[in-house]
Amino acid sequence: DPGPPPALGDPATDRRFKEEVNDVLRYSATLDPTADATIDISPASQGDNTLGTYDGDGHDVNPVTSEPYAPNVVALGDYGRVVAEFWADGPASETPPGHWNTVANAVSDDLATLGPLRIGGTGEEVDRLEWDTKMYLALNGAAHDSAIAAWGVKGFYDSSRPISMIRYMGGLGQSSDPAQPSYDVDGLLLEPGLVEVVTLESSAPGERHESLADHIGEIAVRTWTGTPDDPEGEVAGVGWILAVDWVPYQRPTFVTPSFAGYVSGHSTFSRAAAEVLTGLTGSEYFPGGLGEWTIEADSLEFEAGPDEEIVLQWARFADASDEAGISRLYGGIHVAADDLAGRVIGDQCGRDAWVLAQQYYDGSVASD
Repeated sequence: DPGPPPALGDPATDRRFKEEVNDVLRYSATLDPTADATIDISPASQGDNTLGTYDGDGHDVNPVTSEPYAPNVVALGDYGRVVAEFWADGPASETPPGHWNTVANAVSDDLATLGPLRIGGTGEEVDRLEWDTKMYLALNGAAHDSAIAAWGVKGFYDSSRPISMIRYMGGLGQSSDPAQPSYDVDGLLLEPGLVEVVTLESSAPGERHESLADHIGEIAVRTWTGTPDDPEGEVAGVGWILAVDWVPYQRPTFVTPSFAGYVSGHSTFSRAAAEVLTGLTGSEYFPGGLGEWTIEADSLEFEAGPDEEIVLQWARFADASDEAGISRLYGGIHVAADDLAGRVIGDQCGRDAWVLAQQYYDGSVASD
């Protein structure tokens, strides 16, 4: 039990709740592939977070090669859209825990080419059938345990999702300045360039809120504008819309899950899987110190793109799991509290599942 999430109106956590809502809007505002912003997504700049935080600043060197990781600079708007879709795992997909079976299979293939397979990285060599059997037992046992933990928390705390938070708070107004229009103590936090009140001046012809001229006094947010008419050939981009109309970066038929956000199942599943892979392989790093997954150009489904292929990269299994967690903020499905608490729960579930799996391997677990 991680304790309750931040809550609107709670004196101790109201500010954090509102700031995390703005964080989601800020992530959504990056989903513009035509913008000039770029990001280095190599392990040199990404990963190495302390558990339950976003404090990571990458890795100095690849521990296997002892060489620095090469930069991997891509458009920020493409990266956000790619990770939101890559880790989404919605209907008709392998699902979030299934995704980690796919990752584990790729890791196993890579290990098999590098040398003998050894459970835990030590001991006697095992064949691929024994490796896979033990891997699937540990990995999916951990996924099941983490699902029980995550959904127990979801049911107990019954928290909201960003689409409910943003539309509700935006409909009330802004909570930053009682002297400004549309003040409400439970409204959104004003942030220039991100959350603003539509005024006569801001909605004048040629101004940023021109398209919202009929909504003077209402709250506007700069964000992804929603599914384009032709997702295969068009990009919605980022612009100013009413907060009450905000949508996550998803297909219109792939709605926000109709159950509580706190904690994130993606974050919990992913960290649990990462811990099992760390135990199984005997290393917290991907084989060779680098895991990669290529996203082909023009392969996105929610809208067109990316124009060029994107190669996702991770040094540690935990770095990949952290990206799965943050992808849900880019996608607008979770807030930071959901993600970070889920990571902590997943870490414990994964470690405990790995210990138990080894008892099944050696026969020390009693059975009828």
